[in-house]
Amino acid sequence: MAASDKQKDAVLTAKHVLEFAYTRSVGPVLGRFLAGLREGRILGVRTPAGRVLVPPMEFDPASGASLEAEFVEVGPGGVVTAWSWVAVPRKQQPLDRPFAWALIRLDGADTPLLHAVDAGDAARITSGMRVRVRWREQRTGMITDIACFELQE
Repeated sequence: MAASDKQKDAVLTAKHVLEFAYTRSVGPVLGRFLAGLREGRILGVRTPAGRVLVPPMEFDPASGASLEAEFVEVGPGGVVTAWSWVAVPRKQQPLDRPFAWALIRLDGADTPLLHAVDAGDAARITSGMRVRVRWREQRTGMITDIACFELQE
């Protein structure tokens, strides 16, 4: 093979990093939710119809009306409403061992929160089962302050 043929077959590579560098303001409602997480509390917001939304929203999804932000503490326990098993977690995921992503309706809430459940084995998790929050020791006011949920046995 001639040198020019080798050059044609060579794979060209270039290192490229795609980033979206920005700062987001969370506002008063989500800010209070995150501050509650830092304190080891999960807060929802009550709609005019009496439903409790977790995480809280600034606007009622049913009507689009601005919510007055009547905050309600929920949990720390709840019920798994749906789940999906992760047999081989990726590096960026919350647990370094198999776990479930689950929708969890916390006690006192009307909407589910998506988070990880450390069940140990897919055979141990079912819809309708009770779980409770496992907090990180060091909390900073982010959703990751909830390390995961664990089975409530």
